[in-house]
This record gives sequence, structure tokens and C-alpha cells, in this order.
Amino acid sequence: MAVFDVFNGDADGVISLVQLRRACPRPEATLVTGRKRDINLLDRVKTKKGDHVTVLDVSMRSNMDDLKRILKSGASVFYADHHNAGDMPEHKNLHAAIDTSPEICTALIIDDCLEGAYRAWAVTAAFGDNFPKIAKAKAAGLDLPLDQLERLGMLVNYNGYGAGVEDLHFHPADLYKALAPFDTPMEFLKGGKQVFDKLNNGYESDLATAQNSKVLDESHKGLVIELADAASSRRISGMYGNQLAQENPDRAHAVLTRNGDSYVVSVRAPLSNRTGADELCFKFETGGGRSAAAGINVLPERDVDRFIDAFIGAF
Repeated sequence: MAVFDVFNGDADGVISLVQLRRACPRPEATLVTGRKRDINLLDRVKTKKGDHVTVLDVSMRSNMDDLKRILKSGASVFYADHHNAGDMPEHKNLHAAIDTSPEICTALIIDDCLEGAYRAWAVTAAFGDNFPKIAKAKAAGLDLPLDQLERLGMLVNYNGYGAGVEDLHFHPADLYKALAPFDTPMEFLKGGKQVFDKLNNGYESDLATAQNSKVLDESHKGLVIELADAASSRRISGMYGNQLAQENPDRAHAVLTRNGDSYVVSVRAPLSNRTGADELCFKFETGGGRSAAAGINVLPERDVDRFIDAFIGAF
């Protein structure tokens, strides 16, 4: 029997798997992951009867055809996610934990499945996925070093952004392997200083560059900015959007990162009303995501004005 662990390369996906494999080790599993926007991951998974596939923080809607193929092969699938799932298939071999509520992430779904066994990791992921209020609520009474966990979650999330894995400081599979031996993030912070420092130094350098970004549209309801065509921009785009959202919780934000003659787009709904980001992005061919945060993988330059108009209308 072959075992596959398929997971998003951001903090939510990586740390969801850390929790799950601390509880249920599967050292024989083949790791299938990539950068954050590398979401069509199930097309890399070839299965036969009796195989098992775990899928974490990967859009079911975007992988529906391959999910059906895997189920048809006779493999079993455990699927946990918080993105728009589309029409979920009914199948005896599919065990799904899907919650698309705007105030949840996949690591918290796994935390529920594991009855809080690795809560500090779930809190770290929630911080990384831009859910600080929920992270703090989940940490209540546990005497956790929240500032440190928030920083670690943010850095793991930052590592997932790029046009390709060559933009990243660590391949997400390698970052998972660096985190996975530790029962708690506090233990990792003591034993994984070299990894932490590399991410932290990279983040600070990239953030300084992003703060000089070009404003394309601004009002009290929303801000649209453009980042230059550079690896530093591609790495920082999502986390800079999260930072802007935290600083201005009643305003929506869009970060357009130039990539040749097109843009990669990150959208954040207002934190005070975390809805509408996915509906906006689904209006464009390569758009997807969830209600609070979504994106467009390829926005042609000719569609920038149309996007800005749709953004203004959405929020």
C-alpha cells in the first residue's frame, strides 16, 4: 500500500501535517507539495486500490477531477480543508473534514480532530494564516509564548510564496521535515534556530522593499498596490497583504505582483467583515480561494482596470 501526504506549502498546510503526523506517524508517506499557489497537487498522485491519500489545505474544487480519479482507483482519501469545496462527491472511501467558515483554518480543523493534542502548533498556524484573534482564543489558559508563535507562523507562511519553488528559502517539504520532529513549536524554536534565522532575515529584507510599492487605487474602503517583478516581491506579497489588513481592518486590500506581462494577485477582505474575496477572484479565469483571502494566479495586464473596478464593487 502506498501512502501520500498532499499539503499546501503555506503555514496552514505545513503545520496541519506536522500536527497529524505527530499524532499518527506515517514515515513511509510520499510528500506532495509546492509553493502556496501550486494548488493542483492531486494531479501528481497516481494511486491503485488500497492506497491512502491525505490532503490538507488544498482546494477540493480545484482538484475535483483528480480526486474522483483517485477514488475510482480504489484508494481511500482523508481530506481536510477550509476553502470553497464546490460540489463534494459522495463516496465510501472519502472521509472529509471541510469547514468553509470565514473564521477557521485547516490546522484548527485538524486540531479539532486531534482534540487539541498539538494545540500550540495549531495556534502557530492560525497566526500564520492571518487569524490572530482565533489563535489567541485557542491559546487561552495555556501560557504559550504568543509573540514567538505569531512570528514563527508568519515566517512559515511567508516561505510558501513565490512564482516557483526556486523563489522560496526552503522547499515546503524540507520545511515540513525541519518542523515535524518537534512536539511543540517552542521546542523547534530552541532546536531549529538556523532555519528560523534564515526565514526571519529574508522576511525583513523583502518587507523593506515592499513598503515602497506603487499605489494603483486607494479609498477608505480599499487599497490596491503593485509590487515589482522580483523574487522578493513574490515572496512577500501575501504576508504584506496580511500586514496591511491588520493595520487597516475595515479596508479591503489587493496586492498585484508583476510577473512578466501579467500579475499574480492576493486579495484580503476587510478583517471586520471577512467575506467576498473568493467571489471577486472567481470572476477571473485563474482565481480561487476562500471568503476572507483569495487570489488570481494569472491576471493579464489588460485586465487590471477590470479587476480594480470589480474590487471596488466587491467591497
